[in-house]
Amino acid sequence: MFTGIVQGVCPVVSCETHAGIARVAVDLDDLARGLELGASIALNGACVTATEIDGSLVGFDLIKETIELSNLGELVAGTTVNIERSFRVGDEVGGHILSGHVAGVAVVTHIKSDDGHRLVTMAVPREWMAYLLLKGFVALNGVSLTIAEVDRSAATIAVSLIPETLARTTFSRVEVGDRINLEVDSQTQAIVDTVRAVLQDESLRQTIS
Repeated sequence: MFTGIVQGVCPVVSCETHAGIARVAVDLDDLARGLELGASIALNGACVTATEIDGSLVGFDLIKETIELSNLGELVAGTTVNIERSFRVGDEVGGHILSGHVAGVAVVTHIKSDDGHRLVTMAVPREWMAYLLLKGFVALNGVSLTIAEVDRSAATIAVSLIPETLARTTFSRVEVGDRINLEVDSQTQAIVDTVRAVLQDESLRQTIS
């Protein structure tokens, strides 16, 4: 589990594919300290497992589903990724609870910058729009953010990024057309799905009666 508070922006050192599995090596620097094989790491918000550790260089194996649902398949040597190690019970949760299970990708459609502040608008797959609410939580590339704008007809959301967020994440380098990993808030999803199920059952009962 994660909190959406990025602990570092780290460089991808290599990307290779063998037998349908992509292996990505990332230099975690001090974040590799105490890391053990099998540990979970959020890589641009996607939960992946450390399969090889050589000092600060950590390798991750990416299966087909991870590549298809996230932007990790687009990584190349030299790019940077947001990193968060899994949190321990008792740690401060500065963002919101995340599983690292990416729902899909949002595509950046517009960026408005003003005195270090950025308003980033993204197109979201319509099936996930029901779980994205104004002032609600969303995780984008592993960053816990508050939704600043919602346009349901256009299936877009916007997030407002302060200088601190830009300095500590890869969002300072995001451009129009970039694909961003999206994880919806699990509590919001549970509530929306429960209400939908109740309304569906009630409609069915009225039809039968």
